[in-house]
Amino acid sequence: MESVAVIDYGSSNLRSVAKALEFVAGARHKIIVSNEAEQILNADRIVFPGQGAIGDCMQSLRGQNLVNVITQGIADRPFLGICLGLQSLMTFSDEDNGTQCLNVFRGRVQHFRRDAGPGEDGSPRKIPHMGWNNVRWRKPHPLVAGIPSDTRFYFVHSYYVVPEVDAIVMGETDYIDPFVSAVGSGSAFATQFHPEKSADAGLEILRNFLHWDGSES
Repeated sequence: MESVAVIDYGSSNLRSVAKALEFVAGARHKIIVSNEAEQILNADRIVFPGQGAIGDCMQSLRGQNLVNVITQGIADRPFLGICLGLQSLMTFSDEDNGTQCLNVFRGRVQHFRRDAGPGEDGSPRKIPHMGWNNVRWRKPHPLVAGIPSDTRFYFVHSYYVVPEVDAIVMGETDYIDPFVSAVGSGSAFATQFHPEKSADAGLEILRNFLHWDGSES
């Protein structure tokens, strides 16, 4: 039986992520929610969900000695980041007056433009971006196999990632401006949207993750 560690750094919505993973896992995978370095690094797969503010997230990761756990774990096994679990992988975030992140992927995290005005239908484009929106896949990837481009997923965020390396961009979404909503490189894949809240399409991503060998093809 393979183990899947869901990183608990103290402030993310772990229950819905763990329950969604358990729903698609069956008997082949054991889902573990943990903040213990040894237990996480002994797992076959790692999921890093997050919500809230990046400053609190990074403070918690450092306070619980989880920074090296993430950077080590992401290097050699399938890794899935969700929402703040994507943003924290960048170099720097503009949130909380500027926050140094994990620098797994070079790039920054920035706020949606506040001067956007209404959408094409006249409705206000509110921040945070909250609700269902389309994701366009830039390229094929095992985690999105069987999921058509422009499938709708559930978002809740005010900031988005701007990677320096275009090659890692896996998905894009339009809200105020086009923004990166999924990245992937090596054995890591991360989404701005919430697969655990995205009905059948989100569950398919989680199911694909559980059967992924960590390669990009």
